[in-house]
Amino acid sequence: MTDGLGRYPVSITIPVAWGEMDSFQHVNNVTYARWLESGRIAYFERLGLLARMRAEGIGPILARLGIEYRRPVTFPDTVRVETTVKRIGNSSFTMASRIRSEVLGVEVATDEEVIVLFDYRAGKPTPVDERLRAAIAALERSGG
Repeated sequence: MTDGLGRYPVSITIPVAWGEMDSFQHVNNVTYARWLESGRIAYFERLGLLARMRAEGIGPILARLGIEYRRPVTFPDTVRVETTVKRIGNSSFTMASRIRSEVLGVEVATDEEVIVLFDYRAGKPTPVDERLRAAIAALERSGG
């Protein structure tokens, strides 16, 4: 882990919907991916990365998502999704999230995601510049 990263500064809560349950009587695995996406988008918004994407065409693109399911979640419940950046590379960064069930009082899933910084106008990856590195460092330092 890069010094100063990995502090999970962005946290959101999401109520579990009845319709997210599947025939196996727990929340479907696709829902976890949606919860993680919501956490990731909240992080990007706090960075100003979505505004940058609209203004400059430079934004994130998901390259890899790996979820480890630890416990099933059922309705009714509320989950907390906490998100961080663990490592910054040349044109990508690695994020991690953890999902905690309020009813169960435990972590129910974790994940690791590789995000490529992408120039949507040129159609290719672009380096993670100092402005984005500084924004990530500031957000991680803030602790939320």
